[in-house]
Amino acid sequence: MTSSIPAVATRPAEGSALQAVLLDMDGTLVETEDLWWEAEVEVFAELGHTLAEEHRSVVIGGPMTRSAAYLIKVTGARITVPEVSRRLNATFAEKIDGEVPLTPGARRLLTELAAHGVPAALVSATHRRIMDSVLGSLGRENFAVTIAGDEVERTKPHPEPYLTAARRLGAEPHRCVVVEDTATGVTSAETAGCPVVVVPSLSEIPPAAGRTIVGSLEDVDLPFLRSLIAPAHRR
Repeated sequence: MTSSIPAVATRPAEGSALQAVLLDMDGTLVETEDLWWEAEVEVFAELGHTLAEEHRSVVIGGPMTRSAAYLIKVTGARITVPEVSRRLNATFAEKIDGEVPLTPGARRLLTELAAHGVPAALVSATHRRIMDSVLGSLGRENFAVTIAGDEVERTKPHPEPYLTAARRLGAEPHRCVVVEDTATGVTSAETAGCPVVVVPSLSEIPPAAGRTIVGSLEDVDLPFLRSLIAPAHRR
């Protein structure tokens, strides 16, 4: 499936080799990871199964179909992946009806990027229906491009979502900084060739080359993001 979001023409941020910032949604910009787990627990409880906490770290940040298939396998629930996905999306949508809480520093960062004309993309494994609901809280105007998990053929941890976002922004992946919170998302971004800022939410991410770990988005601003582009790409 291809994205329903049209390509847009953008101009690299003046005075910097940074061309764009690509941001994950759940756990990175909005406090929704707990809500996703609550939805998963509720749906499987309705099916007669109790989800152990150990499964949470496996499904966090993953695409809906992978998480659903995994939970069906470990519980033995007699239900299809499409049906579980439908029920999970519906239950989660009920939980985020209204304003969704943003993570510390998210609003300030989005405002700063917009004020300086730095293109931003929202890149998530979450389906379009849910993303559109959350965009009401994030501010749709803050993103030049949005890529949902059901709009790409291969979602995270495959690099396609971030490569698609960079292409639609007219940017080079190595000149786009990605902000992520899970190992699944980090793998997607790094495989796409992007430098990554990690803001861990529910799972630890180990240090690695090309990967910068911070405590929260409060530690991230535009000068910091610009500093992450390799010197060879600053000319």
